[in-house]
Amino acid sequence: MSDTDVKKDPEATEEAAPGATPEDAGTQTPEESDVKVPIETEADDEEAMVEAAKRAGEAAAEADIKAEAEKRQGELQAQLTEAQDAAEAAKKQAAEAKDRLLRLQADWDNYRRRTAQERLDEKERASEKLVTSLLPVLDDMERAIEHASGAAASDGEDNQFDQFVAGVQAVHDKMLSILAKEGVEVIDPAGEAFNPMEHQAVGRVEDTEQPDETVAAVYMRGYRMGGKVIREAMVQVTYGGPKREAAKADK
Repeated sequence: MSDTDVKKDPEATEEAAPGATPEDAGTQTPEESDVKVPIETEADDEEAMVEAAKRAGEAAAEADIKAEAEKRQGELQAQLTEAQDAAEAAKKQAAEAKDRLLRLQADWDNYRRRTAQERLDEKERASEKLVTSLLPVLDDMERAIEHASGAAASDGEDNQFDQFVAGVQAVHDKMLSILAKEGVEVIDPAGEAFNPMEHQAVGRVEDTEQPDETVAAVYMRGYRMGGKVIREAMVQVTYGGPKREAAKADK
């Protein structure tokens, strides 16, 4: 091979593009000749489609899960609200039931106290009625004893009549003791100040030595029961004496 033959480098030589002139081939720069255009293959397209399908599936699944979660959350919230409303209603009903129970208990206690007081009042009225019916008997016994005592004193003899008077006096005293156990008290205000709440004035007598309105004599004794006057004492009251001093209040 002669020196004039041009040695060609297989890597440096490039195949001229179809329709290109030798001049065009000779004018290409090395940089332009080094650019490689990628060629997409059918395998690359399938891989891209698979990736896109996976992403689309993942997005659809995520959207479904989110929607289901939101739906479930809404249902749970509704159930929670319903349960809270039911709890509030139950608390209100319990409070109302407790209030009714307390009112019923108070009414029952008031009823028991009222009926007990009514029974006690009825018993007291019955006892008072019984005692009131016995008072005339005591009055008769007292008048008989007084008359018999005067007769025995004028007679001056010890006989069976005196024993009879003593027996009547004993029966009278026994009746008073029995009545005293039931809360009966005798009102015998001889010599005391006249009290219009317990005494009934049936006569007046002038007495300048006694304070005005002093009980001079008791015609019929009075009685009180349980602090209540069941019969006023019938008395004779003085007048014409000095004015009675007002009772001083306890300091």
